[in-house]
Amino acid sequence: MPLRLSPTLSVVLANADRPLAGIWVCTGSPLVAEICAGSGLDWVLIDMEHSPNGLESVLAQLQAVAAYPITPVVRVPIGDVVTIKQVLDLGAQNLLVPMVSSKTDAEAAVAAVRYPPQGTRGVGSALARSARWNRVDGYLPDADAHVSLFVQIETTAGVEAAAEIAAVDGVDGVFVGPSDLAASMGVLGQQTHPDVVAAVRRTFDAVRAAGKPVGVNAFDPAAADSYLEAGAAFILVGADVALLARGSEALAARWIEASTPSDRPSY
Repeated sequence: MPLRLSPTLSVVLANADRPLAGIWVCTGSPLVAEICAGSGLDWVLIDMEHSPNGLESVLAQLQAVAAYPITPVVRVPIGDVVTIKQVLDLGAQNLLVPMVSSKTDAEAAVAAVRYPPQGTRGVGSALARSARWNRVDGYLPDADAHVSLFVQIETTAGVEAAAEIAAVDGVDGVFVGPSDLAASMGVLGQQTHPDVVAAVRRTFDAVRAAGKPVGVNAFDPAAADSYLEAGAAFILVGADVALLARGSEALAARWIEASTPSDRPSY
């Protein structure tokens, strides 16, 4: 029986009448991913860069969220062609590649998600969940329509090259990471430093001028609102681990006399 795949994030963004709000899933738990998938948020980011996620746990989380009306994105740990091939074969349709700081980086990421002759992705659709074991008619010739690629700008070099990065054919959008950007700018841990915010906004302007959607990570509600006003089309506003950490601390502060409420940042 022929099967149909879900719309990619790029299609969902193109059809949206408002910015999309999402959440990080960093626990590596399919159960937690499923809980987040049923939250009513628009998208979920399954992280492989800073989380204990490997191929098996990513697969389980993709399967867990598949029954819900939410768009899953997988952030690979690095723009490595083999890793990208394997994650795509798991059935991930939306990828986020971190630390893209140049046009060359972006072009390499595009090549990794495309089959020859346009790219270098290895062909294994008959063996893989990506094409549902060849149950998706025409998967190979239509593969580009089933995958969306987003690249993450999070260095000063990336900010300077944002226009060139966004203009690369095959880059469906850009996501800005203020945390690493702050470190790159010499203000580690200060994601809302005025210079960092200004750099994020410059990136927004360059990406939007190239006709591509731009997103950002912003757990601080005030920062999130500001970036939405500046044109963010998609945004991450929390993480499973941060919610659990702050929520459990709040319980301790309420029920244990010696405890005090936490003012630790969530990101």
